[in-house]
Amino acid sequence: MRIVLHESVKGLGNRGDVVDVADGYARNFLIPKNLGQRANAGVEAQAETMRKSWQAKNTKDREAAEEVAKVLVAKPIRLEARAGNEGKLFGSITAADIATATLEQTGVELDRKMIELDEGIRTTGTHTVTAKPHNEVQFPITVEVVGS
Repeated sequence: MRIVLHESVKGLGNRGDVVDVADGYARNFLIPKNLGQRANAGVEAQAETMRKSWQAKNTKDREAAEEVAKVLVAKPIRLEARAGNEGKLFGSITAADIATATLEQTGVELDRKMIELDEGIRTTGTHTVTAKPHNEVQFPITVEVVGS
């Protein structure tokens, strides 16, 4: 079945793309979740407009993410946490903690979901985490954890 995507779908395509998918995938997933609709002559004409608007928005978002990267790569984020004598924290530093500290210290707002952290930081010292504010832009953030 030919579908015009209303939203970007990972592994399938971007907004405005006309893609061929299995009938069941279209009927049971894409169409009910309003991620796409069945393609016909009129809808395919609208798809070109959607694709152009998506590309313009994507370019703008990528440029904004690159500006954020320039600010955050240069400045380490400092966090204080309770720690024992050997540098082990009582608890851990999470992506949400890093996002909050980033906003307070630099004025740049990052969503916690943009910060790739497999598991919380549990020791004092300097750590590097990856931020991915856009699917084409990712950069390292230096996090300094100080015991209190």
